[in-house]
Amino acid sequence: MPRTVAEKRAAFRALHTSGCFVLPNPWDVGSARYLQTLGFQALATTSSGFAWSTGHADNAMPRDAILAHLRAIVDATDLPVNADFENGFGRDPDEVAASVKLAIETGVAGLSIEDSTGDAAAPLFPIDVAVQRVSAARRAIDQSGGDTLLVGRAENFFAGQPDLDDAIARLKAYAAAGADCLYAPGIQTREQIEAVVAAVAPKPVNLLIGSTSDLTLQDVAALGVRRISVGGGLARAAWGGFMHAAQALADGRFDFSGATAGTKLNELFDHRA
Repeated sequence: MPRTVAEKRAAFRALHTSGCFVLPNPWDVGSARYLQTLGFQALATTSSGFAWSTGHADNAMPRDAILAHLRAIVDATDLPVNADFENGFGRDPDEVAASVKLAIETGVAGLSIEDSTGDAAAPLFPIDVAVQRVSAARRAIDQSGGDTLLVGRAENFFAGQPDLDDAIARLKAYAAAGADCLYAPGIQTREQIEAVVAAVAPKPVNLLIGSTSDLTLQDVAALGVRRISVGGGLARAAWGGFMHAAQALADGRFDFSGATAGTKLNELFDHRA
């Protein structure tokens, strides 16, 4: 039975209270619907995966396109959806608040706000400005009912400034500003993870895990992490298979090894069933 937006949001918040869950990242409606069949409890969008599917680089999509994508993913599944909302699509707090309000209207159960600027010369907002932007997102959520989960992201390790102490200071400030969950994409070692978890406790931490990690779900849970996402990892895996087959075709070979049978895909997406 389809769940209401309120039910999805309540279920999503409950997931953050104990244990550790995997939050896979679909990049389109088909991948979202397939992930739902595997028993995951929630999904998260990926700005990079979506951008690549439209022929753009990450962080190059306009706000309206992102909002339409969020609505499509939310409507495609009964699972709660966390939005990769990049840096909030606004340089000042008022613009961030306006964008967050529009994101909430798509029905997402959670959304993240990054502290990255998109400017290579100054890749991170000053911490006081970044806190104001998180506070603006918090106010927008509260004014819209307060049930959408807010994730504060410290982008140090992605922005070429891998300073763990600064990232932790930012996460603690975002928690104080109203972020419900904290996230420092790019941290990898057990020591880094433990430090972040301890710094923002008891608030939950999201961990990004890539294909090179040797950590298991059990390892991550033991470190105190509440949720795990893979960012554009699944999209990159799909692109890898497509590019391999396409290159073979360009070389005069018909190597579609690993391809899924069309009958299986038709069965998966047959809404008459």
